Formats: sequence, C-alpha cells, structure tokens
Amino acid sequence: MLIKICGATRVADIDLLAEAGADLIGLWSGVPDGHAQLDDDAFDRLARATRKRGRTPVLVTLSRDVRGLLARVAGSGVSWVQLHGYQTPATVRALKARGLTVVKVLHIRDGQCLERPLINAYQRAGADLFLLDSMAGGRIGSTAHRLDPEVAASVVEAVDRPVLLAGGLTARNAGQFRAVTRAHRFAGIDVDSGARDERGRFDADAVRAIRREWTVGVPAA
Repeated sequence: MLIKICGATRVADIDLLAEAGADLIGLWSGVPDGHAQLDDDAFDRLARATRKRGRTPVLVTLSRDVRGLLARVAGSGVSWVQLHGYQTPATVRALKARGLTVVKVLHIRDGQCLERPLINAYQRAGADLFLLDSMAGGRIGSTAHRLDPEVAASVVEAVDRPVLLAGGLTARNAGQFRAVTRAHRFAGIDVDSGARDERGRFDADAVRAIRREWTVGVPAA
C-alpha cells in the first residue's frame, strides 16, 4: 500500500518524510490561503528534493486551469497530479492526454459522496486513482475531520479504480478501517495533520506508526 504525506514546505520535511517511510509526498500549488501553499520556485525545489530521495512528488491543487497545471508539471517534472477541488472530467481527460497520473478526490460530506454521479465520467476520462476525503463544513483538504469508515467502504465498492483514503487518519484509528483496507481496490492513505506533532511540524515517529498500523492485514502488492 501507498503512504502519502501531504503538505511539505521545506527540504527538511522531505528528508524526514522519506526517511520515515512515505512513498508519495504532496506539494501544494494552486491552493489559495492553504497552510502549505508553495510558490513556483519552492515547488520546483521540493519536487527535485523528493525525486532525489527516491520518493514521488504529487502536485496537490484546487486549480481548474488546465494550461496552468500543465505548465506547473512541465516546469517541475512532476508526473502525479491530485485534483482536490471540483474539477470536471474534462480536466482529468486533458491531463491524462499528457501522460500524467491523475488522482481525483471524491469529497464526503454528511455521509454522502458529492461526486458520486460523476464517478463513471471520471473513470471514462482516465482517472488513475480516487482519493476519498472528508469535508468539514465548506472546507476541503487537510481538515482533520475523520472519514466515516462505513461511507468509505460503500464508495470503494462503487468504483473501478484504486482508492486512497484521507480525512483525520492517524495510527490510532487504523483499526476502524480494516474492512476497507482489506478491499481489493484499497491502494493506501493520505495524511497531513495525523503526521504532525502538537506544533504542527512533521513527526517521524508518527509517520512510522502510521505505516506500521495501517499495513496490518493489508495484502502485499
């Protein structure tokens, strides 16, 4: 399974996360007012640092500007894009036409998947993976609001793509998701706040604990 840690802002974060066992590292661009939003130079620098350490950088964005997204990946060499906003299937299709790996986020609010009517369209457009994330009020992304395990299981059964889970995930609540992690389409998890200490800095021990607890009972790839 894949462990994605989101919101790196320093090369020191990349070093820590790579050493602690993260597979994918989320770098924010096009996330207005986001706590981990990066300017272009910082994004490129951290993407290079991530690849240098043998990990995969992921562009995490709310942007719907396909031209701008393509320029961002071309400039940084990033090949994974996580569409964390309400982008259309056409956006997915345009990114896939350039050979990118596209992760489309499906937002869960009040027990419902907001994009459920669009799942088949996203799949036809070429989405490689889905990521289930829990909303808190009107906020999306890094809310620390726990994903409901039963709702997650129902969405995993409804899709034909590998699925990552996000939303208030920690080492301590891994056991609540065993039914999902044993599912054939389960691909891994995406964590931000659960990988940090009380000061908001990434914590290597927390990341190691997340990997240890979430891989219990997960079939080897």
